[in-house]
Amino acid sequence: MMFIVYGAFIIFGFVALVLQVMAYKTRPSVSEGNNPQFLKFQRGYFAAYLMAMFADWLQGPYLYKLYSYYGFQEEQIAVLYVFGFASTVIIGMWAPLAADQFGRKKLCLSFTVLYSLSCLMKLSRSYGILILGRIIGGVATSVLFSAFEAWYVHEHIETHDFPKEWIAVTFVKASTWNGVLAVTAGIITNFVSEWFHMGPVAPYMLAIPFLIFAGILVSTHWIENYSGSKVKFKKVCSDGFKGIMSSEMIFMVGAIEALVESVIYIIIFLWTPILEPGQPSLGIVFSCFMVCILAGQGLFQILSSKNIEVPILLLSSCGIALLANLICVNSTDPENRNTNLSFIALCIFQFAVGIYFPAMGYLRSHIIPEQHRWSIMNWFRVPINLISCIVLMLLHEDMFKHGNRMIFVICSGLLTLSLLCGVRFFKLAKEDESLKQTSPLMTSEHIHNIF
Repeated sequence: MMFIVYGAFIIFGFVALVLQVMAYKTRPSVSEGNNPQFLKFQRGYFAAYLMAMFADWLQGPYLYKLYSYYGFQEEQIAVLYVFGFASTVIIGMWAPLAADQFGRKKLCLSFTVLYSLSCLMKLSRSYGILILGRIIGGVATSVLFSAFEAWYVHEHIETHDFPKEWIAVTFVKASTWNGVLAVTAGIITNFVSEWFHMGPVAPYMLAIPFLIFAGILVSTHWIENYSGSKVKFKKVCSDGFKGIMSSEMIFMVGAIEALVESVIYIIIFLWTPILEPGQPSLGIVFSCFMVCILAGQGLFQILSSKNIEVPILLLSSCGIALLANLICVNSTDPENRNTNLSFIALCIFQFAVGIYFPAMGYLRSHIIPEQHRWSIMNWFRVPINLISCIVLMLLHEDMFKHGNRMIFVICSGLLTLSLLCGVRFFKLAKEDESLKQTSPLMTSEHIHNIF
């Protein structure tokens, strides 16, 4: 399997590079290149944000391996993942409001402290401490995905008065660099964990200096900013729920997101135990997944620039993801396992994820009203968390062990439902003129760590 993984990394990496270069050429030009003040401000943001993101990426490849190394069984590890997912979703509903009220710079600094503490807790073999570390890590992740971008947007508009259109320029660059950092993180963790024989805890210790450096940059170079108005949590949640119930298109977007992203979270847990019998280099496998996501993202940008409708691309991503899961149903048969086929299928799935995220990001930005977007998206996260946690907890049942084939059957069922919702959404989208606009590239969602 080692030969297949390294060969796939080279091939998929080349394909991703070609697609990303082609995608770059399709992006509309924005006249910000000659503004030295904007570029200086952008570099200051990237220095801290990308340092924090790199620390996050380092923690992706060896999490399951670490818990397994400590002697925990698959169902115990599933509980640890559930605590991480649940804390990310629950705190994710509160983090943007906390950033607005208590200060976005303070929350960004708290991220570096909390995430460093979470990494240090990985040194313990105590199940209780590891659960607490997962909860703290989930809180930190919620802050990373909200406070940093909120700080940037406020400074961009309120402090520097740059054009709003330039915000997307920064986020597109962030997406590109995130992809590069993700691939690099997989390679580095493979070196320190396997080649240098430092074990699966090494990437977490390696992440701490990057978190400390990001904290120093935030504390010394960023200024504090707050929201100009207070927001009532109950009212925001109520308005978001009403927004979902009042629009079938928004409801369908939420249904597709819940079904697809719950499968993504489940596969985040499954990929290591599924592939481990083949003894692959987990860091390189992780990098393979990342280049597949980049390839999917590049293909989305190319096709959308040729005026292929985004709902069609979203529907296609669901179909590709379903195909990958059906292959896994076959390849994880306990009596005839095929680890190599499972690896290829998971790469295909990540390629679909690369198409899915920018497509979904674009549709959300056009369909969900901006004033209710945060609250509506939080409601979307509730079924994502419930579905993924319930399915992972099924690992306590005997029929779901021995290859996890039944879990992939459930994932295939969820993706089939997402396809049906996608067909209905496509029919509704035909009547929406705003979704027929060209060049959705600058408003699509950029890559975050989903591992």
